[in-house]
Amino acid sequence: MPHLTIDTFFNGNVRVAQNKTGYRFSIDSVLLAYHCVPRQGDKVLDLGTGCGIIPIILVFRHPYITVYGAEVQSELATLAVTNVKENHMEDCITVLYSDMKLLRPKMTDGPVDLVVCNPPYRKPGSGKINPDQQRAVARHELKVNLSELIQTASRMLRTAGKFITIYTAERTTDILVQMRMDDIEPKFMRMIHSRQNTDAKLILIEGIKGARPGLKITPPLIVYDDHSDYTGEVKQMFKP
Repeated sequence: MPHLTIDTFFNGNVRVAQNKTGYRFSIDSVLLAYHCVPRQGDKVLDLGTGCGIIPIILVFRHPYITVYGAEVQSELATLAVTNVKENHMEDCITVLYSDMKLLRPKMTDGPVDLVVCNPPYRKPGSGKINPDQQRAVARHELKVNLSELIQTASRMLRTAGKFITIYTAERTTDILVQMRMDDIEPKFMRMIHSRQNTDAKLILIEGIKGARPGLKITPPLIVYDDHSDYTGEVKQMFKP
């Protein structure tokens, strides 16, 4: 295992180990987890869980849920297991070392209520591929493309189950079209801007499997204020 760093969240109540030089989660994961509000007893699937950060945040905030985290890279899957144990969440979180394209409902004891994913944003031919394999897989569609991702989410969800993701704004049309093609109707969208008066870089999208059309677009999320500090809303996301 490479050299690790330890990050703490929620006033030290959560500890997460990450590879110092490999893939490290970004604020995207925190923004996404904050917008996921599972109900008590829900079964959740995180596609591409990395070090397990999203399942850990979700269980900390919503302790009466069950979460499966699927990860195709063995080193990251092992790290996710370590983080789950470190935070004493083994009873709530199961890490699946698996290619998400191979996932079937029987692997999660039946269809799930919520699928969450912070997927790679870029197509293989767009931009420079990071020489670090973990980072490359996290940023470019090397192991899974958008179509395969949405098909997996639809396959794993129960009817009326939710799919929530964060994605690059420039591919908004791609993901909305793909969701509808695979019977996940887009129902909620929120643009994410680094600062006021800048273009949106990311979007938060929620869809419901088998739902009727009807999309709600809420006010945007601004990450940084004029002093380059997190805005009040984003600061709230780091509080217990």
